[in-house]
Amino acid sequence: MTIFNKIKTFISGGAPKEKDAAEAYDLWAFTYDDQPDNLTLAMENELFSELFNKADITGKIVADIGCGTGRHWPAIIKENPHRLIGYDVSAGMLEALHKKFPQAETYQPDGFRLPELSDQSVDILFSTLALAHMPELQHVLTEWDRVLKPGAAIIITDYHPEALLRGGNRTFTHNNKLIAIKNYIYPLTEIRACARWLQWQEKFFKERSIDDSVKHYYEKKDALHVFERFKGIPLVYAVYLKKADAAA
Repeated sequence: MTIFNKIKTFISGGAPKEKDAAEAYDLWAFTYDDQPDNLTLAMENELFSELFNKADITGKIVADIGCGTGRHWPAIIKENPHRLIGYDVSAGMLEALHKKFPQAETYQPDGFRLPELSDQSVDILFSTLALAHMPELQHVLTEWDRVLKPGAAIIITDYHPEALLRGGNRTFTHNNKLIAIKNYIYPLTEIRACARWLQWQEKFFKERSIDDSVKHYYEKKDALHVFERFKGIPLVYAVYLKKADAAA
């Protein structure tokens, strides 16, 4: 959807109206889960499942930063965490989450701060398709480090910075208008440098590119010209990191 809309807008000579993440996702919240042909979500779901299977959730304290409507919560809850805490800047997305999980513990962050979480209290932190919406990368990751226990796991998926650099964007239609969500482009080298500074060890990394295996998404939308233009560009990445143990 994102690339399709970007190219259609380019061809038409217009530009989608850009909104910050909180305002945009408030508008998108109650149709967000109804996207059967969203290639970004399909790729992200695949990568998330691969990383999720590497994590030990049972009995652990889990934080989901940028939890949205709780897309991944059924899988997380199935593994019986001791506590699951969700954060999202969008009140609308949290409202949609609570319709599915009425007893959910959720909060809106205070900027990059997570004040409800005490120091070294979280065993596993997830952030899916959210990091590029957050300003001040180093402050964000430093706050995550504050709440993580020694040896904790960090699982991140996101829209690939190379796709953003090449003109991709996260967009949706609201009241027949195309809305773009503000992104901050963090090269993978910058993310990795910050992780090393925090003494997080990278355990696993994978990215998914636009290739022949997803050509049918474009065929369905009569957009093969878009496929040919963006073929080979990575669209989504996933990384599994581990915070240093106390003795390290």
